[in-house]
Amino acid sequence: MSAQQMRTQRQQKSILPAVFGYVAAALIGLWPLAAHAGQIVLSNGDRLSGTLNRVADGKVHFTSDLVGPVTLDLNKVLTFTTDEPVKIVLQDNTVLSRQITAAQSGVLTLAESTVANVGQINMADVVAINPPDPETPKWQGSVSVGWTSVHGNTRSESINVSAETSLRREMDRITFGADYGRSEQENRSTGTEETTEDWWRARGKYDYFLTQKLYGFVEGRYATDKIAELDRRMIGAVGAGYQWVESDRMNFATEAGIAYLTERFTNNTPGNSEVSAQAGYHFDMKLNDRLKFINDLTYYPSFGQFSDYFLTTTAELRATLTKNMYANFRVLFDYDTSPAADKGRTDVKYILGVGADF
Repeated sequence: MSAQQMRTQRQQKSILPAVFGYVAAALIGLWPLAAHAGQIVLSNGDRLSGTLNRVADGKVHFTSDLVGPVTLDLNKVLTFTTDEPVKIVLQDNTVLSRQITAAQSGVLTLAESTVANVGQINMADVVAINPPDPETPKWQGSVSVGWTSVHGNTRSESINVSAETSLRREMDRITFGADYGRSEQENRSTGTEETTEDWWRARGKYDYFLTQKLYGFVEGRYATDKIAELDRRMIGAVGAGYQWVESDRMNFATEAGIAYLTERFTNNTPGNSEVSAQAGYHFDMKLNDRLKFINDLTYYPSFGQFSDYFLTTTAELRATLTKNMYANFRVLFDYDTSPAADKGRTDVKYILGVGADF
């Protein structure tokens, strides 16, 4: 073997250990990345690797590399880790962005950070992990229509339309509503059509929440009824309310305030304008998956004489037909102690219709 061949062989032998050293170093460097991949360990010992999506409302949402998205009860999870920083929202509204290296015995252990030195936090102080972005508030409402046509011994046509819409934001709530009814019946003795119903009413209201449940409000109402000789009834009110319950299943609020009520009539009955108190409530509840009950009442007693008052209430039962369609039966009840001359104090309307949510 020549001297040149011997030098080449020595160089190859010296290079091989270096190459193996680089490969080993690379594998050792990659090992922590695999070891810190997101993982969840269940109380029965099962392990899943993947990505922690969200922890909220007692549920853990996790995407497993093998089985895909899974949702688990938090009380069935022994521990979990994340492979990258996650958003942690605390009870005091503090928000941390940290990697979770362990979640065990009710304590979250966080990776080191140069920004926040918090190493451990109690799960009891955590509102959510990676909570979804809040939805942008949208207008919601419904429209319902009832129509009746009778042809035979008698001939009549009637229609009723109701609409309502509201916008609920974190600090306030805006509500609008309107109702309309008209009915005509043929007078066979004269051969003419007689109007037996012709009325409409509208309402607008703004609530501002001072706390989570306490709010102040300003409200305006307008109504007219030709058959009752009511040219117009206008009400402006301010006051305060308390939202006892607010959920998808049930809502209940009570209110009290001061109102200014004006009534004008189409006959010779003198009109009136007076300051009154205002008290009322709103209640709605889902009785089951298909039925919903809605009821509101407002009472306006005059400060000058409490026996002189106006009361209005609405009760409605809705039955779901499809995702956005429903059938409803409504009762509108008004009681006015000072109606137009020769007109009754009580006015009751029964409305059967079909509606749609939007």
